[in-house]
This record gives sequence, structure tokens and C-alpha cells, in this order.
Amino acid sequence: MTYRPQRIDVHHHFLPPDYLAELKRQGINWTGGPVLHEWNIDIAREVMERNGIARVVGSVVPQVFWGDRAEAARWARHGNEFAAGIVRDDPARFGAFATLPMPDVKATLREIEYAFDTLKLDGVIMYSSFGDQYPGDPAFEEVFQELDRRKAVVLIHPCTAPPGATVPKLTVPWGLVEFVADTSRAVANLLLSGTLHRYPNIRYIISHAGGTIPYISLRLKFGEEIPGVADNIPLGTMHYLQKLYYDTTLSTSETTLAALRQFVPTSHILFGSDYPMVPEKVVGMETRMLEASRVLDDATRQAIDHDNALALFPRFASAAKLSAA
Repeated sequence: MTYRPQRIDVHHHFLPPDYLAELKRQGINWTGGPVLHEWNIDIAREVMERNGIARVVGSVVPQVFWGDRAEAARWARHGNEFAAGIVRDDPARFGAFATLPMPDVKATLREIEYAFDTLKLDGVIMYSSFGDQYPGDPAFEEVFQELDRRKAVVLIHPCTAPPGATVPKLTVPWGLVEFVADTSRAVANLLLSGTLHRYPNIRYIISHAGGTIPYISLRLKFGEEIPGVADNIPLGTMHYLQKLYYDTTLSTSETTLAALRQFVPTSHILFGSDYPMVPEKVVGMETRMLEASRVLDDATRQAIDHDNALALFPRFASAAKLSAA
């Protein structure tokens, strides 16, 4: 039987028009390099259909904090209601991660409650940095307590204007290096601050195959020899890093897939596309690489494409029956 993908895309974005218009009005450059093409939910459905994507768990981009906390809270609520509308109209095909107005802790706790209890969203997106603060900062302890209490699924996504992006005379497009670097800093801080140990019920999905985490994991393990560091990771570096989930977004080369399969259980690898932050041409390249990969057999492909995400988002099983026939 020929394998027929029914992918669940955990790294798929929604673009609220009013929010993008506000960023444009303010002259904020946020994409990290890509040129945005026309997007709406009908176009997204067509792209999904052509690329074997049956379901998505979408997230609003970009981040909502640009220095003004009140505006961050306003646009987080706007983005969450926009996403919830998409889910409400087609719950069998769409899910959503809620936007958080971090670094404002009180506003974030209110938004978590609203997103889960009122909007019934599927998880949260947490950006890799908020100005000069990172996940794992002691200021965010209450946020992680609440996410742990709810056993939340948390997508760690690169900040679209990470601190390193504004280094003078560095002209590398942010999306090529800084996004994966900032993701790696966020994961390292979650690990070394002890946040991953204190709040074990949170299920994290790390964007872009973990940034550089699989590659530098041994370096992080060697950090246990630094006095005081091991106190925050009593079960060992690899225990925590291998509990995380990693998506395949822009990371479908044979070398990257082989590294992921060696680094984490196959059950912790999820399909991600990054549409529409990448054009459909790139989505097609990603899916064809997965389909042609000699690192993956059909059972592993199905796990990455569908089964592993279904374990995190089981409501899709009852919302619509997926068939590989």
C-alpha cells in the first residue's frame, strides 16, 4: 500500500490583518527576511490540500510585545479571538496556540485563563525572548506554574526580532541564523534555570528541530561540571532535552532527520511547515524531502506526519476521522 500522508502541522501561522496593519503603520520590520505573500484562511486550505496537510495547530505571528505592555495585552487578546474564530468555523481541520502578552505576568495569567477556559484553545505559543528576558527568567515563575497545572502544550517559537538581530554591521537575515540561535538560548535557559525540572507536566514543542539543541546537547551536558549548574538539572541534561518535542520545520534534510532520530525517540518528532512564513514552494520541498527520505520508513513517516501530534492533540481524533487508506 502506498503511504498517503494525512499530516498534522504544528508549526503553521495565522496572520490577523488588523494586527499586521498596525505593525506596518508603526514601521516595524518583523519578518526576519521573508517576503509575505497574500494570505487568508481559504488560501491556507488550498495549500494544505495540495501538500497532504489534513490538520493544523496554528499560531499568530509575530510576537505582540514591542515595548508597550498594554498594547501587548490588547493584541494578544485580538490574536486569540481571531484564531478562535478560525477554529470555531472548522474545528475538524484547525486548532490554535494562544498568544501570551509576556513579559507582563498578570496579563499573561489572565490570557491563559481566557484562552483555555473560554476560547478552548489547544495550547500556547511562547516566544524565545521578550526584550532582554527569556523563558526561565525567575520573573515568569507564576506563568510556568499555571502552564504546568494545566499540563499545557507550549510551542517555543523564535522571537521575530531577537536581541542578536540588531548587532551593528551584521547583515545576515534574521531568519537564517538568529531565529535558531534565539530558540537555542531559550531552551538552554529553561534547562539551566531548572524550569524544565520544576514543571514536568508542560509538553514543549521546540521549533525548527530545536534550533541547535541536538548539535550542542553534549556541550550543555558538560555544563553540569560548572559549580551549581547540576543542582537545577538533577536528572541530567539529556533526560530533560529528550522529553521535549521537536518539529521538522525547515529541518527536513537527511542529516537533520538522522540527528533527530538519534537524539530523541521517534515519538517526539512532529511535522511543521512554517506556512505562510515560507511560500508554498518551500512547503512542497519540505514534504517531498520527508517522503523521499531514506532515514525514514513509512511507519516513522506516519508517526511524524500524524500519530505523534495526535497524541498531543487528541481532540482531532474525535473531530474528524483521519484515514491513510
